[in-house]
Amino acid sequence: MAEYVVWFENLGKDDVETVGGKNASLGEMISNLAAAGVSVPGGFATTAEAFRDFLDSNGLTKKINDALTALDVEDVVALAKTGAEIRRWVVDAPFQPDLEQSIRQGYEKIGNGNAELAVAVRSSATAEDLPDASFAGQQETFLNIRGIDNVLHAVKEVFASLFNDRAISYRVHQGFDHANVALSAGIQRMVRSETGAAGVMFTLDTESGFRDVVFLTASYGLGEMVVQGAVNPDEFYVHKNTLINKRPAVLRRTLGSKLQKMVYGEDGTAGRSVQTVAVDADQRQRFCLTDLQVEELARQAIEIEKHYQAPMDIEWALDGDDGKLYIVQARPETVKSRSDVSVMERYLLKQSGKVLVEGRSIGQRIGAGAVRIVSSIREMEKVQPGDVLVTDMTDPDWEPVMKRAAAIVTNRGGRTCHAAIIARELGVPAIVGCGDATELLSDGQLVTVSCAEGDTGKIYEGRLDFDIQRNSVESMPKLPFKVMMNVGNPDRAFDFASLPNQGVGLARLEFIINRMIGVHPKALLNYDSIPQDIQQTIDKRIGGYEGPVEFYVEKLVEGISTLAAAFFPEKVIVRLSDFKSNEYANLIGGKLYEPHEENPMLGFRGASRYISENFRDCFELECRALKKVRDVMGFTNVEVMVPFVRTVGEAEQVIELLAANGLRRGEEGLRVIMMCELPTNALLADDFIQHFDGFSIGSNDLTQLTLGLDRDSGIVSHLFDERDPAVKKLLSMAIESCNKAGKYIGICGQGPSDHPDLARWLMEQGISSVSLNPDSVLDTWFFLAENHGE
Repeated sequence: MAEYVVWFENLGKDDVETVGGKNASLGEMISNLAAAGVSVPGGFATTAEAFRDFLDSNGLTKKINDALTALDVEDVVALAKTGAEIRRWVVDAPFQPDLEQSIRQGYEKIGNGNAELAVAVRSSATAEDLPDASFAGQQETFLNIRGIDNVLHAVKEVFASLFNDRAISYRVHQGFDHANVALSAGIQRMVRSETGAAGVMFTLDTESGFRDVVFLTASYGLGEMVVQGAVNPDEFYVHKNTLINKRPAVLRRTLGSKLQKMVYGEDGTAGRSVQTVAVDADQRQRFCLTDLQVEELARQAIEIEKHYQAPMDIEWALDGDDGKLYIVQARPETVKSRSDVSVMERYLLKQSGKVLVEGRSIGQRIGAGAVRIVSSIREMEKVQPGDVLVTDMTDPDWEPVMKRAAAIVTNRGGRTCHAAIIARELGVPAIVGCGDATELLSDGQLVTVSCAEGDTGKIYEGRLDFDIQRNSVESMPKLPFKVMMNVGNPDRAFDFASLPNQGVGLARLEFIINRMIGVHPKALLNYDSIPQDIQQTIDKRIGGYEGPVEFYVEKLVEGISTLAAAFFPEKVIVRLSDFKSNEYANLIGGKLYEPHEENPMLGFRGASRYISENFRDCFELECRALKKVRDVMGFTNVEVMVPFVRTVGEAEQVIELLAANGLRRGEEGLRVIMMCELPTNALLADDFIQHFDGFSIGSNDLTQLTLGLDRDSGIVSHLFDERDPAVKKLLSMAIESCNKAGKYIGICGQGPSDHPDLARWLMEQGISSVSLNPDSVLDTWFFLAENHGE
């Protein structure tokens, strides 16, 4: 008798031709990774031979091939008609007796006396997940199937799903011969995630390809909701190295709306075995996993990646009954791991406009065109090449129309759902999880969809200009000093880390406070006594965190640790907050605490603020965050920079205050750098340098204060030039003083980014590092290399 069924523990990665990629992978993990702590629920798989014999015994092999040979897959109507016809032939055909008997015996054995055991019946195509193809979600999965008759029917539905419209079309476009692809059904014990949570994780960052993190999405209930893109899940990033070193390793947390969850249905029949219900409001305001659970999953992901020696795409489930975490599927990641890392491609928006909608960005490109709102797959024809497809959610059936779109926008979905995976594969920018894009955008409206500004994707009104830059990074010549980067936005850190660099010369805390927190620290410290309307606004932001103050500190930790991890082990110089009073006032609750100043640029800011009695408690929160990143998480590559120090007396006080908060110069290698941005800093450089481990020159403020002008004033802004002789004289004094004292001297102002000739002059003066804006790194680097030694 032919071998129609094989148990997972007898399978391995070399059995792809027998049971397909997914089932071979489950067997590989059960056989090889159980000892390393990877938990995979057991089960068995039908073989490719079983599928081929099933088609042969019913006379379907030639009949199906003839129908597919005659089909033009670009004709969407004909594709739908032929696909449905073939699927009906398969479902109506009886199993050959040996196959039916093998499945019955397998289900009996897995049930161990329980004739109603819940199982998942998954598809695994034999050409699936071969390195050159991602059949993400092209075949069916049935969850909570109970009783042998329902299992047999689900296996038949799985067989038929090899002839879904999307699967037929995909094979034609990839050049696969239909006759060479077979289907294996995996019958696997169900994990009770309906009372727990489930989701997807990748062992790299899906957007940038950054390899040092595990990216994980999670939502309540069965995992199909995350995979299909029917919910906006929680997101987490875990730093691999920190986890391996047994330190807290969760870098970032993003709370998803998690509006619905999939749970078991009334009976165990395919089509009726699951149902969707709403998630309670208080549960939505919490993360569905603890940090410890996130880290445990990431640990399993690292073991799987290590075993396969390739980045992986993994589905996981938390059993709400036994509290254990399980891996239910793993396959090689097929998009970012194959992209050419030696060629940098950057999309840069050249104009700004009115933001109409925001969501999670997929890919890092920009697309523009006319909006086409499509409510179902039946309206596919509305989308013409170059249109922007806007819909509630997509599934893999939409692939033929997604190819045509200039960009894709959905109300629902997270960054690991099918729509996201297919958009990445097609190279089409997509923004998922917008919530109400179908209501806020109107059909025919011209828009620009930008995924080039970080995790948050933005849809702008009108067609905006954008540039595409492509550079090879293999040809980067050597320079006699360090080129660092100014990076404020943690969203872009993993992406920017792939540019040639020697760390971050300026990471602004304001960016993190503005983008990730948005609330004045005083309003969080005094939460109990602030007006109720402000409390309610704050409540919406702090969901998932222990309290208002913990939210502030943890969000700072997330932003700083993300930057630290992205560039580790290179230095990341974090500048303490340098908001002016008008900028602080714009934060939620800020107007309650900020003075009104006529000239905030010269007012209550920088060191003066930190040491003042009424801001000191806020400053201590920044110190708490920095201390956690360095001491607890182990990112000792983080250094501290103090901005706007007016007097040597202020310098002394700030250094004492930092030490009192556990940030003592020299401990664990901590360097404290001063921002050299006032003429007094350069004129008294020898005195200031006694209190710091180096200077970083802020050329913007230094130029304004030396020339006595406001560069935001159109009337005098033409006089603003960092290359003015007076400014250069002060720059020389600062550089000379640091070099004489044997201390660090860098520049992080805009000047060298705007004027490569200034960067060259600084190089000649003996500066240790130039910190540039990411978009000017490559051009400035090549300019300096060409002019070096002239």
